[in-house]
Amino acid sequence: MEKAEKNMQKCGLPDKSLLRRYELYLRLEKSLSTNTLDAYHKDLAKWLGFIEEEQLDFRNISLDDLHRFATILSEFGIQPRSLARILSGIRTWFHFLMLEREITTDPTELLESPNIGRKLPDVLAVEEIDSLLDSIDVSKPEGQRDRAIIETLYSCGLRVSELCNLHLSDLYLDEGFIRVLGKGKKERLIPISQRAIDELMSWFASRNKMSNIKNGHEDFVFLSLRRGTALSRITIFHIIKVQAELAGITKEISPHTLRHSFATHLLEGGANLRAIQDMLGHECISTTEIYMHLDRHHLREELLLHHPRYAMKRVENN
Repeated sequence: MEKAEKNMQKCGLPDKSLLRRYELYLRLEKSLSTNTLDAYHKDLAKWLGFIEEEQLDFRNISLDDLHRFATILSEFGIQPRSLARILSGIRTWFHFLMLEREITTDPTELLESPNIGRKLPDVLAVEEIDSLLDSIDVSKPEGQRDRAIIETLYSCGLRVSELCNLHLSDLYLDEGFIRVLGKGKKERLIPISQRAIDELMSWFASRNKMSNIKNGHEDFVFLSLRRGTALSRITIFHIIKVQAELAGITKEISPHTLRHSFATHLLEGGANLRAIQDMLGHECISTTEIYMHLDRHHLREELLLHHPRYAMKRVENN
């Protein structure tokens, strides 16, 4: 083991002790999910493979080295969106090295990410969401559960992982709120509509009759009727895909479409952008702005209605 670690240091690679501390940093300080952790490990493996091939020292990296790394990934067919994610992971690695005082300057400070644009998912109109709900056959055992799932996703703007991890103890229905554990294990309170509350109560009438709930799953809101366990992300995706087909919706939709529709409808209804940010659980307001894609006609109406210069024009015309 010691010999292997010496060889790693000799060829300019970090030793296992440093890599273990990096993993602890990601787990404890960054509070990353398992999937994100896996992605960070793969990104770092690509980077370490590159510096080993180039015979570089991990403590002595230049901006040119990083540009060369990015170019190689592009030549291997890595798309801009994936490349941006990889470079984000590499930035985190160098930030960690700065914290550990392994390096004195961060070579990623001037590293630019590729321009990936802002690809927005389709938005469902309120009528389409109602059609989605109406397509569910509530005579089936899982029907009322699926209605509650779709209504909760749309009414509260939840991520699919947040819905899967929603517990009975997170519901404050008398007060009209639910508690959600979002990214980075950050809690937030979200208002819940009376419509969603009604759908949940109807689902609980069926849920309370279940006799096969597995140990450790008693507190989850949404359960598999057959297995008695919490529903998975894949199951939620499948439910929405099936119902979209039955409702005759041709748009490519997913649980995130309902979250995006939630944010869009709030904005169009006049909600404050900061309030939407809080409800979505976005750390940065710029992330929330990705959802705000009002069409130009709506923007022109807002301009004509609220800008003082246009207000003066209206007075002159009258």
